[in-house]
Amino acid sequence: MEQHKLGSTGPSVSALGLGCMAMSDAYGPADRGESIATVHAALGAGITLIDTGDFYAMGHNEMLIRDALRDVARDRVQISVEFGALRGPAGEFTGMDCRPAATRNFLAYSLQRLGTDYVDIYRPARLDPNVAIEETIGGLADLVKAGYVRHIGLSEVGSDTIRRAHAVHPIADLQIEYSLIERGIERDILKTCRELGIGITAYGVLARGLISGHWSKDSGRAGKDYRLMTPRFQGANLDANLTLVESLRAIAGEIGATPAQVAIAWVAAQGQERGQEIVPLVGAKTRTRLIEALGATKVTLTPAHLAALAKAFPPDVASGTRYTAEQMAHLDSEKPAAA
Repeated sequence: MEQHKLGSTGPSVSALGLGCMAMSDAYGPADRGESIATVHAALGAGITLIDTGDFYAMGHNEMLIRDALRDVARDRVQISVEFGALRGPAGEFTGMDCRPAATRNFLAYSLQRLGTDYVDIYRPARLDPNVAIEETIGGLADLVKAGYVRHIGLSEVGSDTIRRAHAVHPIADLQIEYSLIERGIERDILKTCRELGIGITAYGVLARGLISGHWSKDSGRAGKDYRLMTPRFQGANLDANLTLVESLRAIAGEIGATPAQVAIAWVAAQGQERGQEIVPLVGAKTRTRLIEALGATKVTLTPAHLAALAKAFPPDVASGTRYTAEQMAHLDSEKPAAA
């Protein structure tokens, strides 16, 4: 698999990354053995970027990755970890804490759970409204100097915050949602990251499975699935969004690929068009879905294909917001850049 350098200061990573959150029950039940087999299959296919968060099932995901990587040479993979989200014993989110002292504590636990001496990319999951981004990044810079963190990343923050953070320490990449039906990054964030030499790792490239071609009105009902709580997966919004998928299915049929493969390839192509590599994170939790996603690397979208997709999926085409109103309020990335 091709390797891409994340921005001007980040590591070289595989053209696709593996997002592991769904392996820890966020999207319904997951099978431990199949999850580990999927990580192994990803490594065998050339994927080197493994993405997790310390709050994914309260540490379960990190321990799962530790077990999956137990016999893998550490320098074969880049582990990206989100931190800072606070959770209660019932699993509820209770806020953010990105103070340097808290960050050191979170990292100490992550290193133990992952069974490693360092994390390749460490990033606050969201902007902490009570801590200046300069203070958070300054604390992370100290961890870089100490060798516990190789690179600093950001997640779901806007252009103004990106600039302030980058002024303290080079930022390797911004992790942010980007898909055919979620294109807020195109307003100004992509331009800012390109200007500063910051890479993009895109999550939600299939809109959490909504545009994968596999979701239906009955999906997710068998188990506890976080997606059913979000606006785009509910009622009339879901009906409208599934209609969009039929347009994608038709275009994919002409290309000779699946809807998921075309959607992933489209995200990667946006980076190529802008002279800025974008690494899609695929959230496969089974080998079947992983194999399908890997096929995206063999999909070539011609100008005619891109034009057809642009017509079928104009900006803001999705029905409903990507998160609940409460969660949307915490997204710094949704705030317009200062004039």
